[in-house]
Amino acid sequence: MGPRKNLDVIFENYIQNLRRRLETLLGQRGQLESELQNMRQYVEEYKTKYEEEINRRTAAENEFVVLKKVSYRGTQKESVRRQAAKALEGGSNKMVLTPTISRDLSVVVSMDNNRHLDLDSIIEEVRRQYEQIAQNSRAEAEAWYQSRYEELQNTAGRHGDSLRNTKIEIQELTRNVQRLRAEIENVKKQNHQLQSAIAEAEERGEMALKDARRKLEELECALSKDKEELARLLKEYQELLNIKIALDVEIAMYRKLLEGEENRGSLAGGRPCGFGPSNGMGGGVCVVGGGNIIGGNCGMGGAILTSGFSSGSGRMCSPGGGNFMAGGGSSSVRRCVTTTTVKSSGVKY
Repeated sequence: MGPRKNLDVIFENYIQNLRRRLETLLGQRGQLESELQNMRQYVEEYKTKYEEEINRRTAAENEFVVLKKVSYRGTQKESVRRQAAKALEGGSNKMVLTPTISRDLSVVVSMDNNRHLDLDSIIEEVRRQYEQIAQNSRAEAEAWYQSRYEELQNTAGRHGDSLRNTKIEIQELTRNVQRLRAEIENVKKQNHQLQSAIAEAEERGEMALKDARRKLEELECALSKDKEELARLLKEYQELLNIKIALDVEIAMYRKLLEGEENRGSLAGGRPCGFGPSNGMGGGVCVVGGGNIIGGNCGMGGAILTSGFSSGSGRMCSPGGGNFMAGGGSSSVRRCVTTTTVKSSGVKY
């Protein structure tokens, strides 16, 4: 379970990091969208100001045309009024001068009948005065028009500068909007890539978890088999250990018996006990002293040798199996031990 927990922790941390990054990008996306909305509002405001400036310029131009027409009409009216006033003044002077002229004429006539009134010079003087008045009025109108035109030119220049600044700001805002749109597209692409990476990481994590679970199941199965094998080996080892203990006990018992027989033979004055292989089917013969063994072997299992023993199945009898003579007496000894069936695993004791 340790590797599985480690993989789960690693993938959970990776997924949490990707989610935090996704949340950060989503927050940046909202901020960029709000900035884009603000820029759009700025663009709309500047468009409105631009349209207002255009309307003001159009209104100023229309006002200039109207004022020009009104001024021209006023100039015409003023010139007509002045001409009428001059005409009236000239008529009244003529009316005033007429009796005098008549009296002078009468006097002149009485004095000099050859003198007459110079009307051409009078008309020329009136015409010259009218021309002077018209020229003065024209100069005043032109000066007023020039000042008004310069004022309108200055106003138009200011509006033109404002219009150029507005155009520059609109271009700058347009570039900012395009930049923000490009950044939003990049953020969207990054978001899509992160979502794909998260999906791919989740898929890889699921595959890794499945693989880890499968390997864990295989390891658990192998561990279970190894535990069963170990239990079986422990059981066999315990059985073999029990058999060894039993055989050690049996060997000790045989050794004591042989030592006892040897002691008895030495006391009887015979030769020491010797061991040799049996001529039967697996039993053993021990000759103690000088007595003769009466009878045969009763064992079918193994033979007791000087160097050890061999295990088998059947019955094992102690050496003798019959009568032997020791010092003129007779004694019959028979000792049999039932052995245990052992499935040998290639181990010899």
